[in-house]
Amino acid sequence: MLKINTTTFNPQILYVANCYTNEVRIGDNHHHDFLEISIIYDGKVIYDIEGERVELEKGDMLIFNPGVKHYDITEPGMTNAQLHLGFRNFTLEGYSRNTFPFKKAFLRKKEEDSAILSISKQIIEEKDAEKPGYDLILKAFVMQLIIHVLREATPEQLENNGVKLSTDEQQKQLLVNEIIHYMEKHHTEDVSLSTLSQTMYISPAYISKVFKEETGESPINYLIKIRLSRAEELLKNKNITVKQAANMVGYNDAYYFSKLFKKYYGFPPSENWRKSS
Repeated sequence: MLKINTTTFNPQILYVANCYTNEVRIGDNHHHDFLEISIIYDGKVIYDIEGERVELEKGDMLIFNPGVKHYDITEPGMTNAQLHLGFRNFTLEGYSRNTFPFKKAFLRKKEEDSAILSISKQIIEEKDAEKPGYDLILKAFVMQLIIHVLREATPEQLENNGVKLSTDEQQKQLLVNEIIHYMEKHHTEDVSLSTLSQTMYISPAYISKVFKEETGESPINYLIKIRLSRAEELLKNKNITVKQAANMVGYNDAYYFSKLFKKYYGFPPSENWRKSS
């Protein structure tokens, strides 16, 4: 059985893209360092996944784990509409972080017995309307979508036990999940490696080592990304100043915050609302 820890289940949504194609097209072969779900909600399309081609139609879904190469092909006479969702900070108990334990990226879903198409339509409608708080509603819909993907998975689609983590690895994963949950909840406060050590009753050196093994980065760098992500959302509102946004995510020095923001996003925080528009 696939299980989600309800306390630490908090995926970070990177993008929600609604794409329509009505002409011949061959996409670029690419992969991501995060998870992507692609849903065909109308028409037909061909996907090349690690050199294997599959023809998809309305109701079909793709789940790309990090590193899986893929591209789409629209042949003459084909049209298609697809919803693409990129996200990270996702963990299933007993499995590697940011990984769905499916044998193949392609999952066929029948419209009549799946909630996935219905949720996809709600995501598209909410994104197009962009009413106040739409980003939070989008996140809630994406979380629903993930849960339905797991509920509807069949035993035949799941990988064997070889992809599961050992007991020691699961304990490390649980610790890192708890650290991330703490940082998500307390990111506006003065959080340091010493704070985490005192909270978790574990040495700073061990926390740094395990966190780097699990996520590929240090706890403090991860905290910075959490803060900047929150600030990026706040600054979509042009009535919020850079100084206000900095204070709201835990930075008293607006200049230092601006330097971090520009380094991460490539443009200063003062321009964020224009970029989002």
